[in-house]
Amino acid sequence: MEERSAVVRSTQVIAVGNQKGGVGKTTNTCQIATALAEMGRLCLIIDLDMNAGATRHFGIPTKSFMGSFEMMLGEEEPEDVILRNGDADVELPENLHVIPARRDLEGLDQAIAKHSKFVVPHDTLIGPIRKLRGHYDYIFLDTPPNAPTPTIGAYKAADWFLLAAMPNRFAIEGLEEALTDIRDAQQHANPRLRLLGVVVAGVDSRTSIAKRLTEYVQNLFAVDDKTSAKFKTIIPHSTVLPQAQEVGKTIFQTVPRHHVTDQFRALAKEIEQRIQAAPKLAKEIEEGREVVHG
Repeated sequence: MEERSAVVRSTQVIAVGNQKGGVGKTTNTCQIATALAEMGRLCLIIDLDMNAGATRHFGIPTKSFMGSFEMMLGEEEPEDVILRNGDADVELPENLHVIPARRDLEGLDQAIAKHSKFVVPHDTLIGPIRKLRGHYDYIFLDTPPNAPTPTIGAYKAADWFLLAAMPNRFAIEGLEEALTDIRDAQQHANPRLRLLGVVVAGVDSRTSIAKRLTEYVQNLFAVDDKTSAKFKTIIPHSTVLPQAQEVGKTIFQTVPRHHVTDQFRALAKEIEQRIQAAPKLAKEIEEGREVVHG
């Protein structure tokens, strides 16, 4: 069983989302976190989706463990619901831990109201994230589509927001809605939240629609004439991703030498380079560890 490191780490909290479902959000979360873990970074994924996509992605039984529901309700400390490789019925990549989810998240608001009338549901991630800072290099918040309480909580607790998209109009519509929410969160709840970038995945480069929509995302998130928030690394469409998910593994475990696996490695490096290029924000995050967002 992995032991918790005594090293104090400069934690980056990354919420991953899109206002629409079925756009590869959870797949990207799990593969990117695993790529960073392979690079020696200690990573934690907090599954905030009632459908438990990230939990299932790693083959974790959804009814066997307490997780994000109990943590956000305040019944359990975050450290006590973290799953590590070697725990019963759990097999995770090295350097990767998970706080699982289950269907109970659907009733989180009602459970919080019953627990205490003074607890603000949207703030229930802030305390746990503060306690986890310093123990991980990266904490990924895998959010559900639309904007239920866990998603809004992620906007308020995260340092970065990573948008996931596939080259279809449905996904791009969700990107535009999510970008509006990021701006709203920056203005009213979490001024340090920044857009980390847009990951485009599931791309079949042979189709003209994929090319046009990828270019649209490039231009939609353009910072200036030369810079776009879209990552240069694009994840191609491949059957290896759903095949790995079916057996509760990542492609780093099933096909470590596949070209799609290499693309996720390149994407992880690009993400880390983008974060390291923002030293001012990193300093603000470090200094604000004990500050409650809001």
